[in-house]
Amino acid sequence: MTDPIADLLTRIRNAIMAGHKVVEAPASNLKKEIARILFEKGYILSYKVVEGEKGQGTLKIALKYNPRSKQPAIKRIERASRPGLRKYNGADDLPRVLNGLGIAIISTSRGLMTDKEARNENVGGEVLCYVY
Repeated sequence: MTDPIADLLTRIRNAIMAGHKVVEAPASNLKKEIARILFEKGYILSYKVVEGEKGQGTLKIALKYNPRSKQPAIKRIERASRPGLRKYNGADDLPRVLNGLGIAIISTSRGLMTDKEARNENVGGEVLCYVY
């Protein structure tokens, strides 16, 4: 697999389209941080890491839906930077997703954070994905 982040985002996207409640993916520290940000911003219900005998285990993500309309909390999740074309932005040029209603997940020298947090801390980095 050449792009594990794109694989995670595709698994989430496919599970939402199929109406699943839980999605599983191979765990890594970067994927755990992405899940943490999605949880903190209210896009998923919860996440946990199930340790395996070998490797880092499995990341289980419980997806969030509106109880009445059954609409998913994540309308769109897409990869910004990819292995063939990395996208780096400085603190002044960080993207605003849906005029501030969505989030961009940024990989900075201080760890993964949203675009708003990166602007507040005045750090730039690689734009991993957009979520809204």
